[in-house]
Amino acid sequence: MSDYILEMNQISKEFPGVKALSNVNFKVKRGEIHCLVGENGAGKSTLMKVLSGVYPYGTYEGDIVFNGNVQKFNRISDSVDVGIAIIYQELALFPDLAVYENIFINNEIQNGGILDWNEAIVQSKQLLEKVKLKVNPEILIKELGVGKQQLVEIAKALSKEVKLLILDEPTAALNEDDSENLLDLLRLLKEQGITSIMISHKLKEVIAIADKATILRDGETMCTLDASKGEVTEAAIIKNMVGRDIGKIYPKRAKKEIGKKILELVNWSAYDPKIGRHVAKDVNIHVKQGEIIGIAGLMGAGRTELAQSIFGNAKNYKLQGDLFVDGMLANYKHTSDAIKAGIAYVTEDRKGNGLFLLQDIKSNISAGNLKGISANGFVNENEEIKVAEEYRASLGIKTPSIQQLVGNLSGGNQQKVSLGKWLFVSPKLLILDEPTRGIDVGAKFEIYTVMNELIEKGMSIIMISSELGEILGMSNRVYIMADGEIKGVLSSEEASQEKIMQLATQ
Repeated sequence: MSDYILEMNQISKEFPGVKALSNVNFKVKRGEIHCLVGENGAGKSTLMKVLSGVYPYGTYEGDIVFNGNVQKFNRISDSVDVGIAIIYQELALFPDLAVYENIFINNEIQNGGILDWNEAIVQSKQLLEKVKLKVNPEILIKELGVGKQQLVEIAKALSKEVKLLILDEPTAALNEDDSENLLDLLRLLKEQGITSIMISHKLKEVIAIADKATILRDGETMCTLDASKGEVTEAAIIKNMVGRDIGKIYPKRAKKEIGKKILELVNWSAYDPKIGRHVAKDVNIHVKQGEIIGIAGLMGAGRTELAQSIFGNAKNYKLQGDLFVDGMLANYKHTSDAIKAGIAYVTEDRKGNGLFLLQDIKSNISAGNLKGISANGFVNENEEIKVAEEYRASLGIKTPSIQQLVGNLSGGNQQKVSLGKWLFVSPKLLILDEPTRGIDVGAKFEIYTVMNELIEKGMSIIMISSELGEILGMSNRVYIMADGEIKGVLSSEEASQEKIMQLATQ
C-alpha cells in the first residue's frame, strides 16, 4: 500500500473567464497533518471542492487517487462513502436539532428498519468523548458556542468512519482557547491514525501543527514544505504565498502632521436593555485627523458595541455622555445621521451584515451612496459602472468583471468591496471592525496599504482588531478595553503585546 493516502495529480479547473486551478499536484501521507496555504483566490477551497465531489468528475482535468484507487466522485456522498469528510468555515449544522441528531443526520442508526435514537444518543456520547467535548448530546446545537459546534462537526465526521478529515479555516471564528483545543484534538486524531488537511491563514497555527505545508499561488502548486526538515517557517510560507519577501508585514507610512480632533467621546456609556448591562461604560477617547486609533481587547470587551453606539446606535442602546464630531455636540438617531456626518463603519461580519452576497460588485459598492449616482430619482447606470471600476482598480479587487457576484469572491476581495462601499460615501472617519479577519497575509498587506493611503489623504481611522500584531503595526495610539471600559491608552512607541494583554485582562 502506498505511503500516500491522497494523490491529486495535474488537477485543472476552469470557470467562465477564470482558470482557478492549473496542473495542481497535491500529495498527503497517511497519518500526517498537512496544511494547505495560500492567498485568497489561490485555489485552496476549489481544490478541496474537487476532492470532495462538490465539483464532480468530468468538470475538471486530472486524477484523484485515494487509498490507492483512482476516484470519480459525482457527488459529495461518493467521497463520504470512501472516508473523506470536509468541514467548512460555515458549519453545516441544524441549530434547532439536538447534538445527537446533527451527528447522525443522513447517517441514521436503524434497528429493523426503525430509527433507533436511543442508540444514537449512546454512540453520540462515545463520539463526543473522542473529541473531548463534555456536553449532553440531547442539548440543542444553538445552545452551544462556535468552538463546541466545531467539535460536534468533527464528531459527525467520526461517526462516518472518516479516514481523511479536511478542515477549511477551522479557527477563523474561534477564540484562542478554543483554537488551541482544536489543534490539540487534531494531534490526538493523528495518534488514532486519522489524516488531516487544514486550510488556514493563521501562519502561527500552521507552524505549530503542520507536518507538511503545501502552498498554492494563483491556482498553481508552489512547493511543499517539510516541518521535520525545518522548512515550515513564516518567512518561507510568505515568500511562496505572495511571490516576494515581506520583510515587514505592515507597510511604512509617510510621516504626516496630525490634525484637529475629528471625534471625541466624553464619559460615553451604552446600556443594552436586552442583556441588562452596560456594553460600554464611561468611555473617553478621541481621534484626530490623519491618525489610526487601535482598539484592542479580548472577546466580549465591548469593542464592537462601542463602534455600533457611535455609528447611529442601530442596536438601540440607552446612551449617556457626549459625542463630539468636528468639535460639535452630536446626537445621532439613526445610522443615516452618522453617515451624513461623515462617519462610516465597515462591520466585522461582512457576509452577514456588510455585503449583498447575491448581488454583483457594482451594486454593492453603490449601495451606500445611491444619491451620489442618481438624478431625478433614477440611478445613472453608466456612472455606477464608472464608480465601481474606479474602486476595483484603486483597491485591487481581483475579479474578471464588476458584474461578478460578491458571494463568489474570496474573503480578501469581499473585504475590499465592503471597504469600497463605504469609501464611496466619502467619510472623514472610517471605523474598521476586524478589517483583515479571515483573509491571507498578501490581502492583509494590500488592506494596510489602502489604510495608509487614506490616512495620507487626511482621513481618520478607528481600527478594532483581535490581532495584536496588527494593532501594534498600524496604530498611532492604542486604547485597550475590558468589560466595556477603557483600561488604558498607549502610544505606538510604548505599546507592546505584553502591556496590551496586561491591561486587557484587568
